[in-house]
Amino acid sequence: MRTKITLACTECKQRNYNTTKDKKTHPDRMEIKKYCRFCRTHTVHKETK
Repeated sequence: MRTKITLACTECKQRNYNTTKDKKTHPDRMEIKKYCRFCRTHTVHKETK
């Protein structure tokens, strides 16, 4: 089953993206490099609650 997660920027702490993930294949928290419109650069985004 896929669960909904929110991705937050590590630089400015803004929550920018909502997505889903499979808990069986990714049991730990995800880290993805994505574009942050507040920082105006590509930064690492971590999974939040």
